[in-house]
Amino acid sequence: MPYFSYLFHKRMMQLMNKNLITMDTPIKKIHTIPLFSGLDEKELADITAFSQRKEYKKGELIFNEGDVGDGFYIIETGKIKIFKLSFGGKEQILHIYGPGKPFGEVPVFTGKNFPATAQAVVGSTLIFFPRKDFIAHITANPSLALNMLAVLSMRLREFTIMVENLALKEVPARLASYLGVLTKEQNNLSVVTLPVSKNQLAGLLGTTPETLSRIFSKMSGEGLIGVDRGIISILDAQGLADMAMGG
Repeated sequence: MPYFSYLFHKRMMQLMNKNLITMDTPIKKIHTIPLFSGLDEKELADITAFSQRKEYKKGELIFNEGDVGDGFYIIETGKIKIFKLSFGGKEQILHIYGPGKPFGEVPVFTGKNFPATAQAVVGSTLIFFPRKDFIAHITANPSLALNMLAVLSMRLREFTIMVENLALKEVPARLASYLGVLTKEQNNLSVVTLPVSKNQLAGLLGTTPETLSRIFSKMSGEGLIGVDRGIISILDAQGLADMAMGG
């Protein structure tokens, strides 16, 4: 009998440890995210208590444009594409986000529907924060409110730059600007890795894959960049910056 009690106790401890790991992982993840910077362990634990981890397969939709904005997400692993469809079915990619990035956060404050569609580019793990619980928490936490305001301001700036690029710049300048952004995001001024396929990048830049391939070839021929599949070497940073500014 003591032996069976020992096995039962051992199994219960394994399950408890498994649950502790499951609960602890989001805390470790969100602790590194700017939205939750400045929060102490208790505040992080409180937020984690109502968060939900969700798994999505490649190509699976997280939400559709027009769905009720019942909360927002942070990417733990994977990549998420945010896009809109025209009446003719043409897809315009607005953003492609990777680990640590929040998305779907605007409806948290407006109480309105999601303004675009979100889809998993690859198999992805997301942390979901229900709107009702998050609003209740943010009301009592000014630090979190200020962080969220900073995130929304950054998002507005991203949209402004995107609209400016699509409306005022030719495709070569858009690509040059995008490569410049990657050098900052990846903290590497000489070599960057494209985080998405060239087809997806074409959609993000508002062009076709064929046009994008021609521009890559032309920029490579001019000595601005070197292209090795998804690895881009920055050979002439100043020339690339001039092209980005040239429109």
